[in-house]
Amino acid sequence: MSYAVKEMFLTLQGEGVHAGRRAVFVRFAGCNLWTGREQDRASAVCQFCDTDFVGVDGEGGGRFADAATLADAAAGFWGAGQALRYVILTGGEPMLQIDAALIDALHARGFEIGVESNGTIAAAPGIDWLCISPKAGSTVVQQSGNELKLVWPQPGSDVDAMQDWAFDHFLIQPMDCADGVAARDAAIAFVMDRPQWRLTLQTHKTLGLR
Repeated sequence: MSYAVKEMFLTLQGEGVHAGRRAVFVRFAGCNLWTGREQDRASAVCQFCDTDFVGVDGEGGGRFADAATLADAAAGFWGAGQALRYVILTGGEPMLQIDAALIDALHARGFEIGVESNGTIAAAPGIDWLCISPKAGSTVVQQSGNELKLVWPQPGSDVDAMQDWAFDHFLIQPMDCADGVAARDAAIAFVMDRPQWRLTLQTHKTLGLR
């Protein structure tokens, strides 16, 4: 299988439980909840995405012929030494492309594998850290994992049902939107009302990282 990657780069994870951790980001092209084209945003299931995942023209992006080639590229971004290697497979929607061959190839190069998914496609076996970020209006089939990260506010989200899902961590992240202060305040109020959840922020944006 070949893989379409929008971009790949070395940075610090900015969100969630692993915030601040050095990681290679592999951003796959394509998503099943929005085309990525602005003219389609208003009719998309996910209308608030702040990421460019269209095409393969970003830094480190391209079409990779097989899993070994993509895993080698990720290892190149990490640099020398295999200790504590961490790769985050994101998108778009990475589960459109992640398969057993890629997971095996990344593990063979010493990577712990994190995945950030919208949960509408069942996760492939072998992922080490699974973060699901559900989108209101979609059908979430992957209701277990390590981290549930709900961007807030999202009218129509069935929060009561989510609290029964099998995750180790429940996180609320303020939406990056025109009224960011209101989104932040709404997220804080959410956590104050529901102590099962914790607040997470997009620290990479504060730090000027990608």
